[in-house]
Amino acid sequence: MWQEINNQLYKEFRFRDFSEAFAFMTRVAIEAEKMNHHPLWSNVWNKVEIWLSTHDAGNIVTDKDRQLATRIDQLLS
Repeated sequence: MWQEINNQLYKEFRFRDFSEAFAFMTRVAIEAEKMNHHPLWSNVWNKVEIWLSTHDAGNIVTDKDRQLATRIDQLLS
């Protein structure tokens, strides 16, 4: 579940290994590029953390962030 923390949507994802985590990041990157809305994220081995906010709106959570979060979740279903 996405959490709203400090004007950002945040979620942590865990995978079996680095390859699965990196493949997930690649799929997210394609969706983010389509939306022209790019996440702040980190990856360490099997863990991917994503923070979403809209910089053009003053670094707050907007519908654009919620839409990307939904698309990210759909990649795992």
